[in-house]
Amino acid sequence: MPERPEHLELSARPELPRLHFPSIRLRARERDGQVEVWDALRGTYLVLTPEEWVRQHLIAYLISHCEALPLRIVQEYPVPLNGQAQRADAVVVDDTARPLLLAECKAPDVPVDRSVFRQAVRYNSVLSARYVVLTNGLTHYCCEFCDGKYVPLSSFPRLSRI
Repeated sequence: MPERPEHLELSARPELPRLHFPSIRLRARERDGQVEVWDALRGTYLVLTPEEWVRQHLIAYLISHCEALPLRIVQEYPVPLNGQAQRADAVVVDDTARPLLLAECKAPDVPVDRSVFRQAVRYNSVLSARYVVLTNGLTHYCCEFCDGKYVPLSSFPRLSRI
């Protein structure tokens, strides 16, 4: 008999704080003592870690507020860096499949500091995305890569206009 998703109250879990994104509804289940959430983009359940909590909120925000098309959001985007396979948390690609926005997500208790920025810059040295987003769900930074420099933006871009 297939497993039925259970209704789990995720907001009551202390490791999953209220984030500075609009609230979202996630389909969740408990399996082998772990909470899993349905990832509609990948079509599978994923273990709900604090970082995944942030990523799911960011993706929902990119779709609902930045007008990113769901089919253009790639999670765990491969980044070949110095002969080693790295992965960007999420990348929004343009209509020619080139990276447009690179997003790095951290757990809410991980500061978004210079080391996170350096990680994103290293990834973007390969991907050349126009926008870079850094977030731990509580603090967000968005920059535009323009003329070889990262210029801070006051808000996230509307991706449907690009």
